[in-house]
Amino acid sequence: MTENTKELLRRISALGASDLFIVAGRPLSYRLNNQIIQDDSERLLPGDTREIIEDIYRLAEDRNIKTFEETGDDDFSFALPGISRFRVSAYKQRGSLAAVIRMITFTLPLPREMGIPDNIIGLSALNKGLVLVTGPAGSGKSTTLSCIIDHINHTQEKHIITLEDPLEYLHRHDKSIVSQREINTDTESYVTALRAALRQSPDVILLGEMRDFETMQVAMTAAETGHLVFSTLHTIGTASTIDRIIDVFPANQQRQITVQLSMVLQAVICQQLVPSVRGNLIPAFEIMTMNPAIRNMIRDGKVPQIDGILYSSANNENLVAMDTSLAALCRSGQITEETALAYASNPEMMKRKL
Repeated sequence: MTENTKELLRRISALGASDLFIVAGRPLSYRLNNQIIQDDSERLLPGDTREIIEDIYRLAEDRNIKTFEETGDDDFSFALPGISRFRVSAYKQRGSLAAVIRMITFTLPLPREMGIPDNIIGLSALNKGLVLVTGPAGSGKSTTLSCIIDHINHTQEKHIITLEDPLEYLHRHDKSIVSQREINTDTESYVTALRAALRQSPDVILLGEMRDFETMQVAMTAAETGHLVFSTLHTIGTASTIDRIIDVFPANQQRQITVQLSMVLQAVICQQLVPSVRGNLIPAFEIMTMNPAIRNMIRDGKVPQIDGILYSSANNENLVAMDTSLAALCRSGQITEETALAYASNPEMMKRKL
């Protein structure tokens, strides 16, 4: 069965699918251009899903399945030469084994091919501070950050430390030294690895996700002490991202964190994937690069006013509202008016822009 599973992964990867779903009670399914499509196979029985998932553990350099069977959850990544890298989230449901497998290409496409603007890649030129890339799950945050890290690696002599759960894109040392650490494999947790990273002479730290206030606190301290820190949050919109960080902290620390954030934050990039006229998914970006006015708004607790600045900043590539980005994609013929309105945060205002 191992060969069959390997061929299955080869076939689904060749289709250009982003995810493969292995769940008992329905046929194998995969996500292509954000639509879930059932494979032409029979419904999977619990014994089938177990067999496939056990094969996947064997393909992943004989990873120990015992921990997964005891806890009911496991996240890891592995590669099949000539096929793809895979990020696996294995879990139990209704007493049977299940998994969702994300396909990850070996080589990063060029940022322009993926619709990532030059000014986002240009954030690689910063020498310190905190840069956040936010958006819903599966919106391409990891890919955007990997492109920025890749650019630093090829153009600057730095020590880059990435802390990921699990590792996705693998970066080969070029001009930079790239140390990639996987949570639960190379280190215990994000906060433990982040504290250790500060003793490892880093210039750039990529933190896969800021999951709790302790990790956020160490990340901001790292940014404050002269390191360039990149991370992600599952938030939509720049103002809500800032509010989310502040709200995670206890009430008696929020004032101090607000002031600290106003000083260390360099940019917030919010992204979402929208269907194009060609049928594939393309990114739309909200971009907020810090300036003195925005720093003052954050410090003074006037975060809601930031949206107004973004909406009123015409022809400024460093301050772009999500709806401005969608309107530009519509005017260039890449998405339809219906799509622009469906994904707009303010559809009424969007109608007047189109």
